[in-house]
Amino acid sequence: MKRLLFVLLLGLAAALPLSTDDGERIVGGHVCPEQTVPYQVSLNSGYHFCGGSLVSTLWVVSAAHCYKTRMKVILGEHNIRVLEGPEQFIQSAKVLVHPHYDAFVLDNDIMLIRLSKPARINSRVRTISLPTNCAAAGTDCLISGWGNTLSVGGFLEGGKDACQGDSGGPMVCNGELQGVVSWGEGCAQMGYPGVYTKVCNYVDWIGQNINTY
Repeated sequence: MKRLLFVLLLGLAAALPLSTDDGERIVGGHVCPEQTVPYQVSLNSGYHFCGGSLVSTLWVVSAAHCYKTRMKVILGEHNIRVLEGPEQFIQSAKVLVHPHYDAFVLDNDIMLIRLSKPARINSRVRTISLPTNCAAAGTDCLISGWGNTLSVGGFLEGGKDACQGDSGGPMVCNGELQGVVSWGEGCAQMGYPGVYTKVCNYVDWIGQNINTY
């Protein structure tokens, strides 16, 4: 079953995920208890293809390489293969890719999704704060998602990483969204830590667009 998974990145040295694995659990991670990561969303176009993070009742942050002109955003989800009842299904109204996104090298791999109506905040759906500062080296962080495998990123020894299907999902440090799953070499491979878009560098861009649209 595709249940929401999470992994705690202990002493993450850099905001650095993505690849392939068994399709059922985060590499080095654990099944999330329900309501553990209520800011996590699923992006859906008939199937789950990426994750994202709810940063306000109308806006989601994800990775630019997850771009589609229209998509359904599913909030309050736990098992993406089961209709559990509390889910909220909201269409995208606007999708904004960072103007300097480079699809070849995945620079500035971040995008914003405006929902067609506000999310209803409850025990299963909550926002995550944007960073007030960049996370210091050695900060403990949490990654979550439903992909082929989701796990930690940034461990040179391997064993924990996010994988394909986890793209766009959150890396949360001290209650703030510090990373967006971007890319990596293999899945939890030794010497190839996962790569995350460093959200603290984009707070102004996010704020400007949220205030404009």
